[in-house]
Amino acid sequence: MSYTYNYPRPAFGTDLLLFSKEGSEIEILLIERGKDPFAGFWAFPGGFVEEGESCEQAALRELQEETGIKLDAIQQLQTFSKPNRDPRGWVVTVAFYAWVEKSKLKPRAGDDAKNVEWFPIHDLPVLAFDHQEILERAFVSLKFNV
Repeated sequence: MSYTYNYPRPAFGTDLLLFSKEGSEIEILLIERGKDPFAGFWAFPGGFVEEGESCEQAALRELQEETGIKLDAIQQLQTFSKPNRDPRGWVVTVAFYAWVEKSKLKPRAGDDAKNVEWFPIHDLPVLAFDHQEILERAFVSLKFNV
């Protein structure tokens, strides 16, 4: 059976905040975007949810495609749905996070990521999209002392 809806529908995306604690320093893994929008800006690994895929599956797939990192478990942070958060159109993103041991990972840029790098959370580059807002929400939700 097929259904038709008279309402516009957003695209669904995912973003993954990957944290590591080295001593007393908290770091986050970012990708440098290789394509527009925001080519050359840093962002969380993420992308669009494909048909037949859950948001969790999409976040894990995008992480692996863009950084070469394969994880099994992530936690949902929050859904972000502010209009105009993405210049490509109406995009709702579900943000996830995970804690990892940086020393056990060897990230490498792949897919549409031009570069991948760990940054201390108190010394970040300008972030693409609304990723600064998402990160600030993570600071509050995860009780970071920044």
